[in-house]
Amino acid sequence: MTTEKDLSKHPCFNRESAGTCGRVHLPIAPKCNIMCNFCNRKYDCVSESRPGVTSAVLSPAQALLYMDKVLEKEPRITVVGIAGPGDPLANPETIETIALLKDKYPHLLFCLSTNGLALPAHAKTLAELGVTHVTVTVNAVDPKIGAKVYSWARDGKVILRGEAAAALLLSRQLEGIKILKEHDVIVKSNTIVIPGVNDHHVLEVSKTLSELGVDIQNIMPIFPVADTPFADVPAPTHELIHNLREKAKDVVPQMTHCKRCRADAVGLLGKDLSGEMAGILGDCAKALPGVDLAKRPYVAVASREGLLVNMHLGEAHKFQIWKQDGDNFVFVEDRYAPEPGGGTKRWIDMAKLLLDCRAVLIAACGETPRKVLADSGVLPYECSGLVESALAEVYGAGDLSKLKSRRKGLGKACCGGGGEGC
Repeated sequence: MTTEKDLSKHPCFNRESAGTCGRVHLPIAPKCNIMCNFCNRKYDCVSESRPGVTSAVLSPAQALLYMDKVLEKEPRITVVGIAGPGDPLANPETIETIALLKDKYPHLLFCLSTNGLALPAHAKTLAELGVTHVTVTVNAVDPKIGAKVYSWARDGKVILRGEAAAALLLSRQLEGIKILKEHDVIVKSNTIVIPGVNDHHVLEVSKTLSELGVDIQNIMPIFPVADTPFADVPAPTHELIHNLREKAKDVVPQMTHCKRCRADAVGLLGKDLSGEMAGILGDCAKALPGVDLAKRPYVAVASREGLLVNMHLGEAHKFQIWKQDGDNFVFVEDRYAPEPGGGTKRWIDMAKLLLDCRAVLIAACGETPRKVLADSGVLPYECSGLVESALAEVYGAGDLSKLKSRRKGLGKACCGGGGEGC
């Protein structure tokens, strides 16, 4: 059961603890099941501080390793949060990560942020795992307004658009919050104010949240982001946000100290260490906990001509296999990739093909093959540039961040960037 002591140790739910209690966001959830018209998730952008941004994505085992290092650096961490960079409940790794960390660090609070589409299916499980705080983003309680906020929602294999998507999302949010409150989970709701879209509707959202027993609401201004449908929407004025909070506070308690944290935020709210910890996060994202590297001496490379890393994993028909020999790198052989098609089976067969490789260098890949390969101990590196420069980084002598791939997909031919992966 959640207690007042629990609430006091979470800096996002209790402003008084923001200077003494810290949080860490573990970026283990890249997939998302809805498309918000204000969202453009950019990875590896350490100068940009907003939700959906992270310098790396971790596996559950890597998250456990990173957590160890975070607590060494900042022992005042009291909260483990999962806030993306996609939606935590669209990623099965979320439950696995919480279970792993809860076993090792039972004294910490655990929370996550979600759009709520998959919440009813997971709410009871989250409570049973010991998640004490959940944030659900509710931007509209009228599907007609919600249809302006969201482009689509994916429920299993079905993609809904317009009012149908907004109505489904709303129904799942209401149901999920109800289940969380039945299990005594503290619930915060983020409501993003979008001028001309939902600014006139915020108090209706507050009233609905109050009826559901939501503990606190965070009315926050939209952050206009380039290359989104709302890129040119003017940011709400401070006066508008203040007035909305003043009116809403009589309906539901208000949060007023939000820092709009990144998906890899770490430290105190007023002293974020995500920039300082970016190198450690990157090292953990390259680690293979539990993998014997002595049995994996090789690195596979997807290259068109043999000099550059420049092929998407899905289009690679063969891989160059390399090994390290002292300070040099030696070409070993070519290995032909499994034939395209077959869904997940192709990635499983590819993992078997590369079982003696510690990594595969590619220009880009989807989240499904990334997970299959990583689970088998083959770490996918998205990069571009000279093969030998990338090999130097994999074997510990270079800096892959300088070679980060700018290629994000193959349009309709493969990864469309819609949150689904390959």
